[in-house]
Formats: sequence, C-alpha cells, structure tokens
Amino acid sequence: MTKEFNQIMSEINEAETVIIHRHVRPDPDAYGSQLGLKHYLTLKFPEKNIFAVGESEPSLDFIGTFDEITDEQYKDALVIVCDTANSPRISDERFNKGRSLIKIDHHPAVDQYGDINYVNAQASSTSEIIFDFIAHFNDTTVIDASVARVLYLGIVGDTGRFLFNNTTPHTMEVASQLLKYPFNHNEELNQMGEKDPKLLPFQGYVLQNFELDENGFCKIIITQDVLKQFNIAANEASLFVNAIADIQGLKIWVFAVDEGTEIRCRIRSKGIVINDIASEFGGGGHPNASGVSVANWNEFNSLAEALNNKL
Repeated sequence: MTKEFNQIMSEINEAETVIIHRHVRPDPDAYGSQLGLKHYLTLKFPEKNIFAVGESEPSLDFIGTFDEITDEQYKDALVIVCDTANSPRISDERFNKGRSLIKIDHHPAVDQYGDINYVNAQASSTSEIIFDFIAHFNDTTVIDASVARVLYLGIVGDTGRFLFNNTTPHTMEVASQLLKYPFNHNEELNQMGEKDPKLLPFQGYVLQNFELDENGFCKIIITQDVLKQFNIAANEASLFVNAIADIQGLKIWVFAVDEGTEIRCRIRSKGIVINDIASEFGGGGHPNASGVSVANWNEFNSLAEALNNKL
C-alpha cells in the first residue's frame, strides 16, 4: 500500500490537471470514489485543475454532478480511473489521452491497464480505498463533509448497508471516521433508498415472476415487452436486482434485462463464487456480485445453466 500510494501522490504532485474517470452504468461506489477523490484533491491542491467525468445515472445524481471538458484539456493531464476492473468499462473513452494513467480499484485484478495500478480486492469498495489513501497522508484534517459524505455513500452502496460479506472490521472503522464529519447520513441513506412511485408496480411484477428451483437458483427475466408494459427504462429495472434477495433457500440469482442491443445480466450469490462464471461469458466482478452481457436468450440460457451447475 505505502509504495503505490506514494507513487500515485508523486504523480498527482507533478500534474497541473487531474481528470478522474470511473465505470459505465455507475453505482454509488463509482460516484463516491470518483467524487470523493475529486473533492479531496481540490481541497489539498486548490491551484490544480481537478475534474470528474462520465455519464450520469439519474437515480444517483443527488450524490453529485460531473464536469464537461474538452479533448484539449487531456493534454499533459494525469488520468485516474476509479472502481473499474477492465478498460472497456471505463466511462468516456478519452481516458487514454492523458500523459499517464492510474487505476485505483477493488475488483479482482484482471486488466491492469494503468501505468500505476493499485488494486485491493480485500477492500469493501473503492471509496474505502480512497479514504485509506487520504489517511495514509494524514489528510483527514484536510477533508470536509463534502468528501466524507460521498465516500460514506459509496461504502454503504457496495456493502449493501453493511449487510454483505465484504464488510470487514476495517470497513466499519472507516465508516465511523466518516460519520464524524457534519453531514446528515440518515437523510442521505433515505434518499439513496428511495424509488419513484411509478416503479413499484414493476417491483410487484418481479416478486410475482421470479423462477426459483429446488437447488436455490433463481432467474428473473425482463423482456422489452415488460419494460414497455411498465413504462420503465432498463437502468430503472436494474434497481430491483435484490428485490428477491430475502427469499429463504436462495443461493444464486441472475437478473436479466433485455436492453435492446444486448441482454444485461446481473448475478448475485450468497457466499458462492460466481465471478468465474461471469468471466467465462465475457463479464466479471466480485465473487458474490458480478455482471455480464449476452447477445441473445439462448446465450442467457447457457449462462443460467452454468450458474445452476455451481449448485
């Protein structure tokens, strides 16, 4: 940790412009780690140009907003990518236009695309890593509530409100440190958990149309017709990936949404490694939370069969 953190800070010290990226289809940890790093560096280096870029996710825009910058601003810039395991998933393809590239992540190291790669797969989230980076340089007095708030939300998001098995004693220590800063965490968590009332009929559909077998494997299939029936977008449907997580006997589930050009499959499990199967089909992620896109429903059936064979 010490060596890589010092190398990263050395690169930051030398740069006049730092541009921070993260993955497509952002989640709270992508927002939290990216914006947390941006806010921290802005406070520590007010003379530098610090930007965070990428498409927004409307359900998470309360966490923060992103910058629009020109191609010219990448010239001689340091680019840092947060929370992104492989380069095809980086939001905004200009990430390779800077003078150097740094990867900071907590997913299993598959694609080490950076000139410097810091990966800690034992961390609950990349937001946790960003806090460790700040603490390494004794900068907890430099940061304020703007940093603490987004990092806390990132950690909460990737740990499922501290219910997932990636929650460690260190995770709780970091969370306790962040809660010392003046932001209303109850209000923020309520906002993160809120859903538009128009989506709740779709939740009812999910709860009435899951397919659970005797092994503990479950499929939820959302076709284009279902999206049209409930007048929701594919990204809105994905908010309900864990709607059936409390079912007794459930061990592995896959939530498949036909997005038109591809079928996006979000895979979850209770203590069973499933990212190896995701990798076989061109995806990846964490041992108990992964994702993959397939071209058609026949390929989805092959994925489902491979996951069921795990049981």
